[in-house]
Amino acid sequence: MLQTMRRHAKYFYVLFIIVILTFIFWGVGRIDQPSKLPVATIGSEKITVEEYWTAYDRALQVAKEVYKEKFGAEMERKLNLKKKVIGDLIAEHVLVASALKEGIYVSDKEVAESIMNDPTFKREGVFSRDIYLKTLELNRLTPKAYEAAKRRELLVKKMISLIEATIELTPQETSMLGGDESARKQLEALLLEEKRENALRSYVEGLKKGLEIKINTDLIEG
Repeated sequence: MLQTMRRHAKYFYVLFIIVILTFIFWGVGRIDQPSKLPVATIGSEKITVEEYWTAYDRALQVAKEVYKEKFGAEMERKLNLKKKVIGDLIAEHVLVASALKEGIYVSDKEVAESIMNDPTFKREGVFSRDIYLKTLELNRLTPKAYEAAKRRELLVKKMISLIEATIELTPQETSMLGGDESARKQLEALLLEEKRENALRSYVEGLKKGLEIKINTDLIEG
């Protein structure tokens, strides 16, 4: 039971990370005629229909991998996946804006190291520029566009890490946990994970209060 709870809690926690990475490789959209209207606007920023459905398809795949045969239409409704995905995409835009405002940045060296350490672009454990360029070509991306997206990804990860770093369990919280040492450690990890997720959510919600956000729900139904 504990392992199941932990696995599902981890799913909800990492889903945000997975969603924000979807702008890296677009893939094939599920709509034939892209809408000129954005799915959502956050101030002057826009979330396109293509961006939304790519994120949704990846989130859906993660949910299927976690819940396996238990996953179906009813489970999808219970998870409220469509609402969560658009919420996570909005959160990504908000975090980027906050990072830039606070002067947080990602250096060229950090971008280069992240790309060179990506197993996707390696041959026999070594970075291959040929594989890198071919992969981008297959995904209809230029190196400039990909590296800009990678910089944005790393910026969001950096913001999340800074928020998480401020959150720890209190002695009172750990003292309430029972069980043997192994079970207690697992419970501590689960509780800390939940506490950090809540902190991230609260931070984003606080930022959103000062922004004009509009969602075109008609574009994500069906």
